[in-house]
Amino acid sequence: MYLLGFDVGSSAVKAALVAADSGTCIARATAPGDGSLPMQAARPGWAEQHPDLWWTALCKASRLVMENAGVRAEDVWGIGIAYQMHGLVVVDAASQPLRPSIIWCDSRAVDIGQEAFRTIGPERCLRTLLNAPGNFTASKLRWVQQHEPDIFNRVRHAMLPGDYLALRMTGEARTTPSGLSEGTLWNAETEAPAAFLLEHWGISPDVLPPVAPTFGIQGTLTEDAAEALGLRPDIPVAYRAGDQPNNALSLGVTAPGQLAATAGTSGVVYGITDHAGYDPELRVNTFLHVNHQPDAPRYGVLLCVNGAGILYRWLRDACDGRTGYEAMNNAARLAPPGAEGLLLLPYGNGAERTLRNQTPGASLHNVHFNTHDRGHILRAAQEGIACALVHGLEAFGAMNLQPTLIRAGNANLFQSALFTRTFATLTGATVELMNTDGAQGAARGAGVGIGYYDTLDHAFVGLNPVQRVEPDDALRAPLQTLYHRWTDMLDHTLTAPRPASSTR
Repeated sequence: MYLLGFDVGSSAVKAALVAADSGTCIARATAPGDGSLPMQAARPGWAEQHPDLWWTALCKASRLVMENAGVRAEDVWGIGIAYQMHGLVVVDAASQPLRPSIIWCDSRAVDIGQEAFRTIGPERCLRTLLNAPGNFTASKLRWVQQHEPDIFNRVRHAMLPGDYLALRMTGEARTTPSGLSEGTLWNAETEAPAAFLLEHWGISPDVLPPVAPTFGIQGTLTEDAAEALGLRPDIPVAYRAGDQPNNALSLGVTAPGQLAATAGTSGVVYGITDHAGYDPELRVNTFLHVNHQPDAPRYGVLLCVNGAGILYRWLRDACDGRTGYEAMNNAARLAPPGAEGLLLLPYGNGAERTLRNQTPGASLHNVHFNTHDRGHILRAAQEGIACALVHGLEAFGAMNLQPTLIRAGNANLFQSALFTRTFATLTGATVELMNTDGAQGAARGAGVGIGYYDTLDHAFVGLNPVQRVEPDDALRAPLQTLYHRWTDMLDHTLTAPRPASSTR
């Protein structure tokens, strides 16, 4: 008996097939293999993808993973979906997309969200939505209403990316409480969709699909979908969640006080709490976690630093584009802690929420040509990313989330022993590296949804740390000195006058 999980990102779709009894991942696949799903940006700050791109890649990944596994389609018993958060898909009465999806990194709706926050009132928004409407899914729907009225008037359902893919699989339009929460479309006080926000904009709440449990039967594969996916009809879609809550699930992070981390394109720390708190300074976001229940509340507090792995990739490409990450990590390791005074601020990927939406840009400080080489720059980059995450974690302290144990996938920057040890030492937390990923987490979620696993703990059968990294006492003093120097440089950068733009 097998469980099939998909992780739908903006660059590729990953699939994993998990043996339900042992929790072992027996096959993986990615489509497209080079992570090259195209993205359109008709204007600065825009980012769109057509939902059919995801469906085509998902079908290919499904067929590849089944081929790689060599198992029969009749032995797959449940499907789970993880997806890129905060996107908007609008479909008509025939369930056809009316326009490309406005995805997570599109910033066109920022002013719309800020206007609603001011007009409705910060206190009410934070008490009910746990966030400012900001640039989330609800604000993107308002943008379509304002700027594309002909399209908006044909909208039957406004959906998240995972909702649309489940619709393609089952023919049924559904959404989930955790999905609505990530779009600022869930009222944490009433435990129901946030009708008041849509009504503020003159949008009927009827555009939202019916709500289904995050874990549970959300429909079954149609014959057409089964043929496209290389599966059998009637397999239940039994779980869906946004990528960061799902990543926490994949790591077994479900209980209050537990934390998960990722360091891919962006760096994320996601902590679980049992109270509906929020950061008054809006440096972090609070959403329903996947296992939230009114009588057993679970909320995920999400901290994101935009510039993490994307900085490291930029450094690789800026050097020669051919050097592998392992060689880069080895060069960084040879430089001493603190990189002999070199400091790097990794904020080169847009406005940073942890910095109250300021955009300082990435910058390298204290360069000495006779002292510093490539290894120093690479070490300063890894230390700078770790410092940025720790700086963001100050908001967690205000919400009574103190890191003592952090779980992370054994991937991306966490494959660097230097980065992992630096992060553990600066946070004072043990870091457990787990051999899992979002697609495997979605598969385990499906096992819960179909009732094969009677508890979440049961769903994590076979999930064990591949490595535990403790804070390094020998590095504690030099890294604390580094962190104070780094935060001083950040403060100076944020307060320094910006040079006037040239008028020529």
